[in-house]
Amino acid sequence: MELPTELNLTTLFEQLGLPSDEASINDFVEAHPLDSDTKLIEADFWSPQQAQLLKEWLRADGEEAVIVDELNVRLHRGK
Repeated sequence: MELPTELNLTTLFEQLGLPSDEASINDFVEAHPLDSDTKLIEADFWSPQQAQLLKEWLRADGEEAVIVDELNVRLHRGK
């Protein structure tokens, strides 16, 4: 799968098959807060395919990993 040149949370949510407008992303984050003991990729609300995509983006260790980390921070803060 070819990725767009600009990566951001919208791109990640599109790749995850989730609504990707700003309001939907904010709603998702507020509805799925993670406690400090739960790793992003182990959260129970991801499908196996979504969790795999997150793992792949983290392993890419580039701009993709930065975007996943941004989501991780937001879900752990709940904002």
